[in-house]
Amino acid sequence: MSVSDQKQGWKALYPYESHYMTIGGFKYHYLDEGPTEPDGVERPVLICVHGNPTWSFFFRSVVNAFRDKYRVIAVDHIGCGLSEKPGAKEYPYTIARRADDLLELIEKLELKNCVLVAHDWGGAVGMCAATQIPDVFSKIVLMNTASYLHERCPRRIRTFHIPILNKILAQGLNVFPVAASSMATAKGLSQDVKSGLLAPYDSWSNRVAVLEFVKDIPISPKHRSYETFVKMMERLPVFKDKPVALIWGVKDWCFPPEVFLEEYLKYYPNAFVRKIEDSGHYLLEDSPDEALAAMREFLER
Repeated sequence: MSVSDQKQGWKALYPYESHYMTIGGFKYHYLDEGPTEPDGVERPVLICVHGNPTWSFFFRSVVNAFRDKYRVIAVDHIGCGLSEKPGAKEYPYTIARRADDLLELIEKLELKNCVLVAHDWGGAVGMCAATQIPDVFSKIVLMNTASYLHERCPRRIRTFHIPILNKILAQGLNVFPVAASSMATAKGLSQDVKSGLLAPYDSWSNRVAVLEFVKDIPISPKHRSYETFVKMMERLPVFKDKPVALIWGVKDWCFPPEVFLEEYLKYYPNAFVRKIEDSGHYLLEDSPDEALAAMREFLER
């Protein structure tokens, strides 16, 4: 079943105009909502970068809350959401390539005074890009994510590094997105929201990126993306003196705050911190009002 064949329910939650750009030879989808300069006052551009296995649909509450005053751009990585879904032989699916895609989008749209809003693997992709052009970014908002190497990697994630089995689980049985729709939330998802999150990943070929995202987590120094993370970690201090927000769903089994939020505080000791106690990994689904209120307080400082 294609995305266009899905029931109307989830589409009513995603009523935005789609924008496309050719990046690296592939069709790259993104949302671009809100005025560029409302009331003649230049405002920051919020660049929302999703993780795995979500897509720009995950940031619809951010779009709705901030597009009256800010220009809000929410991207779909290649292979995700409504972007083109090439095979792994056509597209490398590495963090370095994804960061390059984001940098190309920023350059082509001539964006400046940007705020990175990143969740999950989007934090690694977003920070890999942002730390290369720090003058373009005025603020950083990170949610339940990591953009540094860490020894903690849950066994259920490592399973997707096992050859053959990972393809069966991720591409064949769609285990990763389906499991995330229950395990990543502390409060549960409505059927429409669950359908929306799963909609782009409805076939073996449409789930290549889901698998490749997990495979790109560097679990050893020999991993293809290990050195990319090393270089990014060296650049992370470029934002030490800029406003950084760490907004965290506390009930997150994958990125528990006592591990991952605390690690960020070593880089950004003066960060704005907001812990949302009753939220899981999908904090924008579990506690959108609290997360958005924290964002608004941070942005208006």
